[in-house]
Amino acid sequence: MEPSNLSLKIIFFLCCFLLTSGSGIQLIQGSPLHRHRHRHRHRHQVTDGASRPTKLFVFGDSYADTGNIRKSFGGAWKDPYGSTFPGKPAGRFSDGRVLTDYIAKFLGLKSPLAYEWRKYGGKKFRNGMNFAYGGSGVFDTLADILPNMTTQIGFFENLIDNNNLDHDHDHPLYVNQDLQCSVFLVSLTGNDYGAYLNNGGTMEGIRSFIPRVINQLTLNLNRMYELGARRVLVTALPPLGCLPQMTAGNSFQRCNATQNSAVGYHNLLLQQAVAELNNETRSSTFFVVDLYSTFERVLDRNGGFESGLKPCCVANSAGYFCGSVDENGKKMYTVCSDPKSAFFWDSSHPTEAGWEAVFMNLQSSLQQFFGY
Repeated sequence: MEPSNLSLKIIFFLCCFLLTSGSGIQLIQGSPLHRHRHRHRHRHQVTDGASRPTKLFVFGDSYADTGNIRKSFGGAWKDPYGSTFPGKPAGRFSDGRVLTDYIAKFLGLKSPLAYEWRKYGGKKFRNGMNFAYGGSGVFDTLADILPNMTTQIGFFENLIDNNNLDHDHDHPLYVNQDLQCSVFLVSLTGNDYGAYLNNGGTMEGIRSFIPRVINQLTLNLNRMYELGARRVLVTALPPLGCLPQMTAGNSFQRCNATQNSAVGYHNLLLQQAVAELNNETRSSTFFVVDLYSTFERVLDRNGGFESGLKPCCVANSAGYFCGSVDENGKKMYTVCSDPKSAFFWDSSHPTEAGWEAVFMNLQSSLQQFFGY
């Protein structure tokens, strides 16, 4: 028998002293949640713990990646990325900190290190681990070498099932008790739709593709729950029609309403799926991080950002990107004098200042969810 919602809250409270509330809406027809049966795993009874979550585990894409993307593959390892923090390129798709860093700070944790750096010892991963890869999605995206979200969760599950050791103390790095007292951050911000359009899909047809993305995401979230996750933050799509790559054609003056309409449909189905997951698990495990509204609020007020929709780092000509150099090593991009004046860093990602403004707008809803 599944534990009741009250029992789950008591367990998590004893471990982390966190309480939340949930609600329910009907899921889209044909959701895999209705077809999928839970695999039951033995879990340790939680009896004590700290006042805050002890670990953060991160899955998804470039909005959350803190260094998994390969240096040979990702522009995030090239100048001018990382110029604000940590002062050099470090695999973050920004001039500095990204969403993961702000969520970790809110939880009272150091930002978890990237999965790709696990060979450097267990002690460095006591705050959790980041499995997110820039450019990835729930399905294989433009670059097949990028682990999709299912594969990322597989990396995580292998660490648990294979009883990987913290070599500094000769004991398992993570145990089930850790998972119940941890937070999972899931970032899905549009790469599946970019891959769909680049592989011949159309905006007219994307509406029928959106439920497939949500259904696969639902399977992934449910799998996390089965593994022991009891607090899962999942991002709504930001207003993709406002990204600089979508507004460059009108000199960064206005958002693409057609793109944002499709985003709205994705976010509606996501809210329904998350509510149904909470109903099915009789818990309040899953919470949608509303990037859409927070991006809009910050951009509508300009949030002190002088450049509006224009990014700080702009390519000098077609075919180049932020960080590009030509065959002679000449920089083919221009960087604004003060990244703090811009919300967007490059064609798709916020600056550190942009992420800070977004997080400040998210903070009250996160406090309510966690009961802080």
